[in-house]
Parts: sequence; C-alpha cells; structure tokens
Amino acid sequence: MWFSRRLFAVFALFGAVAMPAAFPAAPAIGERFPDLSDYGLDGELPDISSARVVIVDFWASWCAPCKASFPVFDELHDRYADRGLAIVGVSIDRNEKAMRAFLERAQPRFAVVWDRDQAFVRAMNIPGMPTSYVIDGSGRLRYVHEGFHGQKSRKRYIEEIERLLKEVEG
Repeated sequence: MWFSRRLFAVFALFGAVAMPAAFPAAPAIGERFPDLSDYGLDGELPDISSARVVIVDFWASWCAPCKASFPVFDELHDRYADRGLAIVGVSIDRNEKAMRAFLERAQPRFAVVWDRDQAFVRAMNIPGMPTSYVIDGSGRLRYVHEGFHGQKSRKRYIEEIERLLKEVEG
C-alpha cells in the first residue's frame, strides 16, 4: 500500500511537471501572438507584417459552424482589406481531400493554410472549433472568439476591427 501511494505520487508529480510542456498555453489577451511561419503550415502565408489587424481562424471541413463563418470572413476581407485587415484561415483537417473539396466550393477570398502536422493547433491548445484570434498591428492578441454564432459573431468582429483600426488611424 505504501509503495502504491508513493508510485502514484511520483507519477502525479511527473504529470504536473510534464503537462505544461506537452500542452503549451495559448497566448493570453495582450500577449504576443506566435509567428505563423514557425509552424510549417502548408500553403502561402500572406505578408502580415504591415497589417493593422489580423484574424487567425482555426477551422475544419467537418465543422459546420466553421464552414458557416467563411462568408462572413469573405465579407470582412472585402470590407477591410484595404484598411489593413488580413485574415488567415488555418485548416486543422486530417483529410486533405475533404479540405480541398470544401475550399473548391467555398472559394475564400482570404488566405488559407493547412496545419497538416497539427503543430500549430497543438501549440495554441484551442478550446473548440472554430476558434479565431484577433491580433492588433503590433502582434498582440486582443480578442478570442470561440465558436461561430452567425450575425452575432459578425457584429462582434466588425466592432473589434473598427476599434483596432481607430486605435491606429486616430
């Protein structure tokens, strides 16, 4: 019995120490967002160095709310790209054929890359699907969206983009 408790305590301690390394925390609001080029994403990353606002959206072809968000992201891209908005959709699909079939139908007007090896999604430890991060021009995380809720989400994105653009434009 004594040995079992000790063994359990050793494994519990090891788990507590190893867990943060295995599942790093996503950046908190106000912290610097990770550099997208560090994760070996497949596809062409847009140059976001001069962007005033960046939205990074994790999605998958099997996720209905993810797919429902694409027309809103197209609208946001069309409305704000000339003012400095960049949108990057990060597919976490494991099935490349399903991902490409959805993209062929959706024809998004914003950049889409594929996290083939799941390195970025693991590093971000996203809470659910879809999850979007709104980042300011200095690379700091400002807002997080969990899920997609149609017009309610659309309205929040517009408010946040406008707020961040006003900070830059004065």
